[in-house]
Amino acid sequence: MEPKHVVGLMSGTSADGIDACIVKIYPDFSFSFIDGIVYPYPENIKDTLFKIFQNQTSVEEICRMNFAIGECFAEAANELITKTGVKPDLIGSHGQTVWHEPGKNTLQIGEGAVIAERIGALTISDFRTADIAAGGQGAPLVSFADEIMFKKDNKARAIQNIGGIGNVTVVAPGIDSFAFDTGPGNVIIDYCAKKYFNQDYDKDGLLAAQGKVDEEWLNTLLSEHYYRKSPPKTTGRELFSVSYIETALLSAPESPYDIMATVTALTASTIFNAYRDFVFPVTQIDEVIIGGGGGFNSVLMEMLKNKGLNVLKHEDFGISDKFKEAIAFAMLAYATYYRIPNNVPSCTGARHTVVLGKVSYNP
Repeated sequence: MEPKHVVGLMSGTSADGIDACIVKIYPDFSFSFIDGIVYPYPENIKDTLFKIFQNQTSVEEICRMNFAIGECFAEAANELITKTGVKPDLIGSHGQTVWHEPGKNTLQIGEGAVIAERIGALTISDFRTADIAAGGQGAPLVSFADEIMFKKDNKARAIQNIGGIGNVTVVAPGIDSFAFDTGPGNVIIDYCAKKYFNQDYDKDGLLAAQGKVDEEWLNTLLSEHYYRKSPPKTTGRELFSVSYIETALLSAPESPYDIMATVTALTASTIFNAYRDFVFPVTQIDEVIIGGGGGFNSVLMEMLKNKGLNVLKHEDFGISDKFKEAIAFAMLAYATYYRIPNNVPSCTGARHTVVLGKVSYNP
């Protein structure tokens, strides 16, 4: 094994753009972060993606978008390469999830062959399918990187990502790591910010800060069956869809600000309740390390702290909060390149370890 410069590419459930980073990864999986950028999707691409999410398009459109998203991922990588002047040895691309049925099937679009052709670098993509084929949920896959980054110092840690969906990896001395999706992260918050305020998201939690939590409605929202399911489990827009959110809003308070405060409290409550029900019975938690866009919502962070959690951020460990997941897919690609198994069955529920991803060779 040799050190490699690897580009990691990631777009999550929120589909707000592509996070692209370049890191130098060493044989012991230590890494040096070089730089990262956020490449926003063109509006027409984003609009079509949300039609796909809502099952309002055709197979033909999905096929076209597979190549169009591949072009976007390639442009993001090219922009980063131009900025840094670093030519990557390989690329790890998560792609854009458009459908995910845990343990059954999954589809990430963003054709790897297009990226390999445009960049001239071996590209590894479509990581989730091999884990599902082996009986796993196909997620969370970042647990591979979480173990490397945080299973040390004899501390029990919950690494909590708050993207569109919230997911946690638990690493602690003396136990097998485990992971699952805690529920909605920003997906309901973002939808309500757009519906009531024509904003893509609640920047800094400023909208939620102007409202108050409606406890009765919050308890209604918390009755969702998913929250009581035992791990391993994953979820996504397939459950927390537009129709799901609109149905929930039928019993919402009148004030849009109270709505924002309450759906923010929903995210905080589902995270804490997931720990209470599924983590604390297994291990104490010394530190909760927050990543993803939700980590920049100060109201959400304060709600988590008020529940007694010792909340830190990736930056406290010298790791980029914004690019942590892109770094994780760079690490997954590095492992795949050397045919190192890189799922974590205790986290995904797979029957055994597998080497994730499909390889598109460069010209």
